[in-house]
Amino acid sequence: MTLLGSIGGSMAATPLLPSSDNQVIEKLAFATARATRPLRVPDGGTKKLVPELSAQAPKPSVSDAVSAAKQAIAQARSAGDTRYWGRAQAILAPWWDQPDAPAAVAILQATVQQGRHEFAAASVTLGRALKRDPNNAQAWLTQASLDRLAGRYPESLRACLAIERAGQPWYAQSCKLETQSLLGQWTPARSGFAALLATAQNAAQSAWVWSLLAESEERAGQFHAAADAYRHSLALDDDLYTRLAYADLLLRTTPTQATSKAQPQLKSVLKVLASLPETDAVLLRRARALQGLGQTQAWTAIKTTLSEREQALKARGDDTSLHAREAALAALWLDDNPHKASELALKNLQLQKEPIDWWVALQSARAAHQAPTVVQLQKEIQALGLKDARLTALGATRSGDAVAMR
Repeated sequence: MTLLGSIGGSMAATPLLPSSDNQVIEKLAFATARATRPLRVPDGGTKKLVPELSAQAPKPSVSDAVSAAKQAIAQARSAGDTRYWGRAQAILAPWWDQPDAPAAVAILQATVQQGRHEFAAASVTLGRALKRDPNNAQAWLTQASLDRLAGRYPESLRACLAIERAGQPWYAQSCKLETQSLLGQWTPARSGFAALLATAQNAAQSAWVWSLLAESEERAGQFHAAADAYRHSLALDDDLYTRLAYADLLLRTTPTQATSKAQPQLKSVLKVLASLPETDAVLLRRARALQGLGQTQAWTAIKTTLSEREQALKARGDDTSLHAREAALAALWLDDNPHKASELALKNLQLQKEPIDWWVALQSARAAHQAPTVVQLQKEIQALGLKDARLTALGATRSGDAVAMR
């Protein structure tokens, strides 16, 4: 998924995939394995999190560790709080990077690495897990997500086929349709998602498919249909990722000329974001809406908060390149510094290549009047086979028609 409309997990809750048809399915929030988004909150506070394992504590059983790690991962995704990724790693520490780690543990390690944007490391970990359990559908679903995030669409389709061979045709089809939509096959994707909705087993599955359909419709340029699909998804399962995606769609389609028409939509953005935790992604979009509403004091206060968080990351020695997408958006939207935004956006493309990453890079280069960069980006998008009406429109015009594209 993307945050252009996508960000990638952060995911709607769907059932954990079994490795065989005889395995009991457990409902978990992380099982869809979509690309995790850079959603951060400051460290500190007194909120009780998933318990850490004491250094003196005996090594937990695999089943206990897997259960506790799943809980931490679900919390990381639902709250957008990166501290839970650390809790999950602490729980999995006895098996972390061990070549003989059980496949179930290795898959969770890859999920944590994915959540931290350590995408190459996550693929290596999944490779080890699949050598021990080549028919693990969850591992293949996660790998397909990583392939899409990197723009490796043929590899993603091959991973989708492996999910089907692992005995999960419903998930294999959803995987295939999402990849085909990225390749511009929007009409078959639309009918395919409708068929999946007709066979969904629960509200969580339906919500997930509605969100996939919403993003597909955005790529097709069908923005009203996309908004409707987002609302259907949220009505079934109100999660952080889908709210962010819906807010992005509202921002991007807000008219810039008619203030009387823009204000209600910008207020709707604030309403969509109101209940979400104050992650960087949430605050960026909130500030953008407040900026459009002319509430200078409010959006500049958010800008200060985001700047302080960035400085805190640097002070701790964190790798800020992992958060270049958000930094680029802040430079573009809040700092009015398209040259800096372009530099950061190009750096981000070295890590991830979802539609939003190309959008930020194109928009920043356009705003900075970097025509050769725009041409090169368009060539790279074409080489991947990515089709997205929003990117095409951006490449064809010098100014956007929405607040988020100025």
